Amino acid sequence: MTTTAPRVDARVIALAHYAARALAEGVVTRHGVTFHQNVTLRAIAVAGESIGRDELVADVTGSLKADESFVRAVIEELTAADLLEEDPAETTRLRLTKAGRTLYGTTTAETAAIAARLYADIPPEDLAVAGRVLTLVTTRANAELATV
Repeated sequence: MTTTAPRVDARVIALAHYAARALAEGVVTRHGVTFHQNVTLRAIAVAGESIGRDELVADVTGSLKADESFVRAVIEELTAADLLEEDPAETTRLRLTKAGRTLYGTTTAETAAIAARLYADIPPEDLAVAGRVLTLVTTRANAELATV
């Protein structure tokens, strides 16, 4: 029996996104943080030692398509949980605390193992095509959102 792959559309993309996100949320929830908090921790981790508060808000707002006030509240939650702090060298910048770095390292390792299982045996050329298509869709959707 042969199955025909569905045509890629918003529903197919959304189903893949929400299935993978549910797995990621299971990991981060087990460690006491929300998906939104983990996205915020990631933005700081990939920025390097620290990131400007406004730059962080813009990054996470753009990634999550969330309101700025919501993202600022997430930052405050992370600060209250001692996972995030002002950079003593420059108080307009934020950095991960030792606990924040440890937590982010743990959740990243666990979600990477899940991703490895999800993408196992998919040919690299298929992943490259999917990456190009999804990047183009994201770019177009962001352009549409900018006009709203």
